Amino acid sequence: MKIPRPLWLCALALLAFAPIAAASATEAQMHIAPCVSAAAACAEWVPLKPGARAMIYRTYPLRSRNVRVTRALIIIHGTLRNADHYFTTATGAAFFAHALVDTIVIAPAIHSSDGDCKDQLAPGEVSWACGGNSWRAGGQAVGDPTLTSFDFVDAILKRLADKSVFPNLKRIVVAGHSAGGQFVSRYEMSNTVGDHLGVPVAYVVANPSSYAWPDPTRVLPVDDGEPAAAIAAWKDDAAHTKFSFGPFNSALAPDFDRWPYGLEDRTSGYASRISDDQLKKQLVGRPTTYLLGQVDTLPLGGFDGSPSAMAQGATRRQRGEAFVSYINGHLGAKARLMIVPECGHNDRCIFTTDAVLPVIFPPPP
Repeated sequence: MKIPRPLWLCALALLAFAPIAAASATEAQMHIAPCVSAAAACAEWVPLKPGARAMIYRTYPLRSRNVRVTRALIIIHGTLRNADHYFTTATGAAFFAHALVDTIVIAPAIHSSDGDCKDQLAPGEVSWACGGNSWRAGGQAVGDPTLTSFDFVDAILKRLADKSVFPNLKRIVVAGHSAGGQFVSRYEMSNTVGDHLGVPVAYVVANPSSYAWPDPTRVLPVDDGEPAAAIAAWKDDAAHTKFSFGPFNSALAPDFDRWPYGLEDRTSGYASRISDDQLKKQLVGRPTTYLLGQVDTLPLGGFDGSPSAMAQGATRRQRGEAFVSYINGHLGAKARLMIVPECGHNDRCIFTTDAVLPVIFPPPP
């Protein structure tokens, strides 16, 4: 008859195999393949409040522990609200940068069935404001003034900062192109969570049509600020810096300094929660890179030709060059400006260019 082992021997055996089991679990985590298809398999819902949720595409789940993720890229889509396209752009860039394995790529879907926006929404999915102080400027959800589009990204950042899920996360980048660039430029100066996560956050603003200027000053139409100079800027890929600034004649655009073009009249939305001084402090102090296409000098791709936008310059490139020149030269910011050679108003050209890859996938600190 076989004699049973003493209980202490069984316990000892379990203790001996426990490290092996833990190691096997960790090893399994290390071999999770990133999800790179803009399909349901790579989608996830982010709860924002009871009964309200918004969708993202992501390469790794937000709720599953992942020890190999050291970076995160959140990429904001343009005016077409095509998160699927931007997800494949970002995962393609991650492939070129050899960053798919250790980076979680997230593309929020900021959908709207409001006004001219006709997205089909899932049950419980938030519809964001389409026009006016819209989703691209931290506008309110349709029918819910307590929830804004910037709160959506806040929620993603907080999940990424959860050390029980991503214990080795060292850097987060929030990037956007076109209308997404508008979103990121205003989110950078408005958000109240980025400095309190325990993980550094950097911002990348690409080819927006307009900016929230920190005061009523605007670029003067002289030197590099001339409209003719803006149109001819495509001929070279060096940043133009010869700008002059002064008061703007409000008779030309009465709303030129109202949010989201300036700081006045922030009566609703996320940015209304903080003061002008705090907005300016965060605009100046947070690490931000501005990416402008060398040939983004034509009024294409949803170009904002309103008087308030035209007060900032004749083209997207000129507006960006002037804005960065002003905040660096007059407010003491240390923003980085890159003219991306041969790119126009095209997110895939911008984000997959070799010189841009280290900006959106920065090396470990």
